[in-house]
Amino acid sequence: MKKLLNTLYVATEGASLSKDGENVVVRLDDAERGRVPLHMLAGLVVFGPVFVSPALIGACAERGLTVTLLDRQGRFQARIEGPVSGNVLLRRTQYRRAEAPEEIVRGFLLGKLGNQRAVLMRALRDHSETLDPEATAALADAARRIALIMARIEFSELDLDALRGAEGDAAGWYFSVFDHLIRVPEPAMRFSGRSRRPPRDAINALLSFLYTLLVHECRSGLEAVGLDPAVGFLHRDRPGRPSLALDLMEELRPIFADRLALALVNRRQIGPADFETRDGGAVWLSDAGRKTVLTAWQDRKKDERRHDFLDETAPLGLVPFLQAQLLSRHLRGDLDGYPPWVWK
Repeated sequence: MKKLLNTLYVATEGASLSKDGENVVVRLDDAERGRVPLHMLAGLVVFGPVFVSPALIGACAERGLTVTLLDRQGRFQARIEGPVSGNVLLRRTQYRRAEAPEEIVRGFLLGKLGNQRAVLMRALRDHSETLDPEATAALADAARRIALIMARIEFSELDLDALRGAEGDAAGWYFSVFDHLIRVPEPAMRFSGRSRRPPRDAINALLSFLYTLLVHECRSGLEAVGLDPAVGFLHRDRPGRPSLALDLMEELRPIFADRLALALVNRRQIGPADFETRDGGAVWLSDAGRKTVLTAWQDRKKDERRHDFLDETAPLGLVPFLQAQLLSRHLRGDLDGYPPWVWK
């Protein structure tokens, strides 16, 4: 089993990262604030105006560590990496399969919808005494409809456009009841529907930020096994878009991102004070809110779960890599189908 390494996130404006021997040194206002050995890291992610020294960039490239640059709101800007070690034979197979991807897309979607339904069923099980009858009925109905869509995906011969349409239908039902999963009374923390580019409320800002972190993990996992993260099966190809990383994220985000967002809000670790409203109505996490989320994200990655297909226990932070590995095995012909990761 691969060892789970840390990702160093730096979100403080004006901080600087440099290399000192075999360590990454974080400085702010000419004072050292942290020091991490390079061999303990899987990559660096920086937000906004943070200086990264050329010597550190070179050391990361030499060791296969990626440096990802995001803006203050977590939107992707650039990625610095050393020579790509992709498996050319595996990638050729990936490109051929992208021409007729329905079988693989079916696996991604069954994983995603199964995990969405699990989120709703867990809420019904754990909070049935505090949910009002309307919320209980809505959650149960959405879970039932998602189950019906899963059956249609699994047992009907749907083409790619029909599979995408089924995924959209399930997402509509899932997010139509998402507000019932939020158990805090603050009006500022309500959810009225998914909004992006930019997010229009606190919950959407939180979800979008977590999805950005998850895409980074998925992309790293895919590249580690030699796949091309730009050529996907479910998401359409677009210049600059990591389509395969977005594909892999779909099955993982209900558990990795949605449940973490709900936990942070319902436990009052994140509240209205952790968000800022900008001109035009865009809502973003504040610096303090972003640090809270990053700390929770790192802790979440250490949680261990049983991987049913592999019959092993692994940290959640390794799941994107394990799923990328299973996808590559399927593409090579070692597995008859792609086994999605389903939370239980």
